[in-house]
Amino acid sequence: MNTRDWPIRAKLTALVIGPVTGLLALWIFATTLTFGPALDLLSARTLLYDLGRPGETVVAELQRERRLSVVQLAGDRALPELTEQRVRTDDAIVELRRKVDGGDLRDVADAQLDNRLDQLVSALDALPAGRVFIDDRKVDRAGAVGLYSGMIGSAFQAFGAMAALPDAQLNREATALTALGRSRELLGQADALLAGAVTAGRYAEGEHEQLVRTIENQRFLAEIAVADLPPGERTAYQRMTEGAGFLRLRALQDSLIRSPALPARFDMRAWDTGHAEVWQSLRDFELRGADALAERSVPMATRILVQLAAAGVLGLIAIVVCVLVALRVGRSLAQRLTGVRAAATEVAERRLPDVVARLRRGEEVDVAREAPELDHGGDEIGQVARAFNEVRRTAVRAAVDEVTLRRGFNEVILNLARRSQGLVHRQLALLDRLERRTEDPDELAGLFQVDHLATRLRRHAEDLVILAGAAPGRGWRRPVAAVDVMRGAISEVEAYDRVDVGEVASAGVLGRAVGDVIHLLAELIENATAFSPPGTRVDVTGRSVPGGYTIEITDRGLGMSAPALAEANRKLAEPPEFDPAGSARLGLFVVARLAARHGVRVELRPSRPAGIVASVFVPSELITDEPPVGADASAGPERRRLAKVTRLTTVPRPGRPTRPGRDRSENTVVPLQSARASTVEPPADDDGLPRRIRRRGATARPRAAVADTPAHRTPEEARRAMSALQAGTARGRRDGSRAAGTGPATPATEPRDTGTPSTTAGPAVEPAPPAPDQRTATERDA
Repeated sequence: MNTRDWPIRAKLTALVIGPVTGLLALWIFATTLTFGPALDLLSARTLLYDLGRPGETVVAELQRERRLSVVQLAGDRALPELTEQRVRTDDAIVELRRKVDGGDLRDVADAQLDNRLDQLVSALDALPAGRVFIDDRKVDRAGAVGLYSGMIGSAFQAFGAMAALPDAQLNREATALTALGRSRELLGQADALLAGAVTAGRYAEGEHEQLVRTIENQRFLAEIAVADLPPGERTAYQRMTEGAGFLRLRALQDSLIRSPALPARFDMRAWDTGHAEVWQSLRDFELRGADALAERSVPMATRILVQLAAAGVLGLIAIVVCVLVALRVGRSLAQRLTGVRAAATEVAERRLPDVVARLRRGEEVDVAREAPELDHGGDEIGQVARAFNEVRRTAVRAAVDEVTLRRGFNEVILNLARRSQGLVHRQLALLDRLERRTEDPDELAGLFQVDHLATRLRRHAEDLVILAGAAPGRGWRRPVAAVDVMRGAISEVEAYDRVDVGEVASAGVLGRAVGDVIHLLAELIENATAFSPPGTRVDVTGRSVPGGYTIEITDRGLGMSAPALAEANRKLAEPPEFDPAGSARLGLFVVARLAARHGVRVELRPSRPAGIVASVFVPSELITDEPPVGADASAGPERRRLAKVTRLTTVPRPGRPTRPGRDRSENTVVPLQSARASTVEPPADDDGLPRRIRRRGATARPRAAVADTPAHRTPEEARRAMSALQAGTARGRRDGSRAAGTGPATPATEPRDTGTPSTTAGPAVEPAPPAPDQRTATERDA
């Protein structure tokens, strides 16, 4: 039986029940052993008066009837005395039967005595038939003696079973009295044999030998019985046997033993007188002894019962005390252990998590108040409680230190990120000025490339700000078209040339969420390009759905296993606390934080036939109508900022709500009409952005003439052409804003929407780009 997982109350109960049950069983056993003999002593009086006295009367009457029956068989006529004696014998037997059939005698009789009583009744039932045989002289004197002696023997067997008393001394006395009764019975047998022989005038064959054996047995039983009598009764018996009647009877017995034939001058009258005196003296002695034995058994039984009651009460009191002490101690132990368990559970499940949560919220925590002293006594339980007090204080202090360390770590990260952000801002401002001043296409292309790297660096710096628990500073006041948000995210990805913008439903994103949505999409798009083969494309689409707007990013990579996909979705749904040990999944943490900030839901699911689809659901609270093409006076700085973000994807946004097909700058064809870029302002296209046209200037380097049929371009030529296009787009946006009267055309700084001081349109913090083996938010199990 395994008791290891039992509750402490069950274990203590088992510890108590075992000894108490054993003690109770021992008490019951001892009480039963003592109570039984006491009852036997009390029943001795009942046995004496319900069996001893009636049985002894029956024995005496049978002895008399036996002598008269032998005398009648020895003579030649019927004896009137025998008839009278038979009536007295029947009366005694009726009285005995009434006692035997009564409930009192049977209740106190044990199994052996019950059996002996049944044998006695059966033997007495044979008496009428024996009398018939005697009257018909169908039995001799020896047979008659045997008939009555058998019934008397059954009576003495019942007396012997009755004499089994629990007290040793009383039992010896009862046995001695029973032996004296048997001795008196043998004396009666000898009298009957001698009476028959005297009546017949001679011994029948074998009667003398039987007479001698009977006399010797009578003397032997008397000597054995006297030896077990108490000293006082033994002295009284010896004094009785020294009387004249006993001496005369003994002398007559000796003469009968010596003479094989019946003595001629045998004094039968002296025998009758001596036998009657001795027989009556022995009977009176036995009755007095039985009465004294019964009288002594009652006080002894009472004393035993009193002792038993005292012992029983004391034992019961001891058991009750043991049970009460065990229950009290067990309850105390259980309550104290339960208290320690409750305190431990409270600290582990409520207090310590609450302390940690409050510390993370920046609240001050008093260790002494949060870990009060637990007093559970000075024993082992109290020592365990004190040890737990130390453990609890240590745990609270460790939580305080851990949160303090985490807070300091976040502050260090935030400080470094803000410094890096400031440098990136200054770098972007410088690049912006250089781009506006540069006319050489090659140099402008290089500046755009550096600008793209700085933009990506800004995003990584924002990752550090998010990891530190702060909010990025990038933001817009006005709504931005969803397609421009996607382009802005694509522009912050290294492999932007592998990204295709598919069907995009017309919609606008509120300005307060534009920066974070761009950052979120950039993390997902960069992850899609990083974990898909270089020759594959990444598709970005957008559609309106009930309750919001969904943007899907689909790659053609190896995908993720089902457990990894479930774990990633769980973290995206419930942003975990930032753990520096999980630095390989910083992108996942950043995406989850950005999504949770605006109620955006991000989910990853397998793509067919391979790859992953990242679904970004923007709730309707962040979605509005798509802003019109062009810019008004109030939106000039924001338009310029978005143009800055999307300069690498400069294909104009069409006026219709959706635009199928690819949206890549490489697909745009721009005629090269001069070798030097200039700031000519031709009419703007439908999205308000003028197109830059290359012209050959007076100081420009000589260029080869462009043939009527375009020749094959090298990658370097295509790059320069695209750089020129991007520079022209940026300048066109700036000139379009100036024409609309929104302020200076080339502002050195742009206003911030988040209240954070800065020198450019973007935030001031981005971490260094991750190493090639690091993964972003939607990293895959390849």
